[in-house]
Amino acid sequence: MPHPPPDACRFLLLSPLLLALGCNTATTFQEHPSMPVHVGDEAPAIDLHLHDGRTVNLSDFREQRAVVLFFYPKDNTPVCTKEACSFRDAYADLCGLDAEVIGISGDSQASHRKFAASYNLPYPLASDTDGSLRRSLGVPKTFGLFPGRTTYVIDKTGVVRLAFSAALSADKHVAEARRVLQTVATE
Repeated sequence: MPHPPPDACRFLLLSPLLLALGCNTATTFQEHPSMPVHVGDEAPAIDLHLHDGRTVNLSDFREQRAVVLFFYPKDNTPVCTKEACSFRDAYADLCGLDAEVIGISGDSQASHRKFAASYNLPYPLASDTDGSLRRSLGVPKTFGLFPGRTTYVIDKTGVVRLAFSAALSADKHVAEARRVLQTVATE
């Protein structure tokens, strides 16, 4: 009898834990090689389809404001909701540091509208239903299987100043983004 592939074993062993922690997703992401974006790299000019129906390009913010992009696995799951609310609670501080905040997950615009309304999120949420935004920035998967939790800070010149991943620590994402924005503000 053949043995199941290692990824299938990992999935079966980890899925109950990850579902409980909010790392579940119904979205299927195609596997394509991607080049991770590193600190010091220029951010790609990607289109963001926002929950309010607008589409903006990341390059639209150049020379205007810094951008905090936070990728999270799924709307309305415990850790993701905590992270989104942490960014909500820090929103005024981050705006005071001349930054725009945008959350990104594989959920639909309709799901994002409900999520934003339920938790009074003051910033836009972008839909990445096909995983192309994650691939363009090289967002790593959690345990190699699930959409990862990564925060990027992109300065006014379009340069990535932070690429921070921590799958289970929602609060650290806000703290790291704030720290980097404060550093950028003093330069």
